[in-house]
Amino acid sequence: MAKTITQTIASVENKLKALHQLQVIDTEVDKIRIVRGELPLEVQDLEDLIAGLNIRLEKFNEELTALNDNIVANKNSIDLATDAIKKYEKQLKNIKNNREFTSLTKEVEFQNIEIKMAEKNKIQHNANVLHKTEIIYACAAQITEKEEELKIKQGELKKIIKETEKEEVALMKDSEKAEKVIDERLLNAYKRIRGKVANGLAVVSVERDACGGCFSQIPPQRQLDIQMHKKVIVCEHCGRIMVDSNIFEEQEA
Repeated sequence: MAKTITQTIASVENKLKALHQLQVIDTEVDKIRIVRGELPLEVQDLEDLIAGLNIRLEKFNEELTALNDNIVANKNSIDLATDAIKKYEKQLKNIKNNREFTSLTKEVEFQNIEIKMAEKNKIQHNANVLHKTEIIYACAAQITEKEEELKIKQGELKKIIKETEKEEVALMKDSEKAEKVIDERLLNAYKRIRGKVANGLAVVSVERDACGGCFSQIPPQRQLDIQMHKKVIVCEHCGRIMVDSNIFEEQEA
């Protein structure tokens, strides 16, 4: 029975050591990622912005093509109406009665109206083409500017990753090893706490009779319980897991 209790205490102590070690490793990983700062997000934002601008540019070019097609259609309408007028005017020279004269005259008037409408539309479409072309140039210039900015930031990020990647990979392997010693429930609690706190510290030591996370005072009896390493104890104020600062020193029975 005594052996079982001793094994349980040792088991809890080993878990606490593993948790503390995991926290040390994860903190080092956090420091590496802090060095990268906002660069990964900035790169992603620029990539998304450029993708959006390219979609917009494609749409503008489609609209420009449609405007040019309309101008061609207007020109064709004017040519057809002009040809029709010539034909009707030729026929007017050979009219036989007033009824035919009235009919042909109305056709000529109608074709002239068609020409005026087509010319008006053509002028408007030409103006729209100029405006759309300016927009396209501005959008293309913005894309070029953002692509140059992206290239610079990608270079900076690549350099930082190259400098820290080897260290981060080694730390991640150590992190995986430490996680294997901790049972799933405790590991999930650790990760949940890390996700909630700003500095990522889920495991803290007792410093000057206070929680190393929120600096709240810890009663003497609770400090004693923490030093005994017999159970996992969390701070009543911030919920962080607390360990004795001397947890890695050899404990003599």
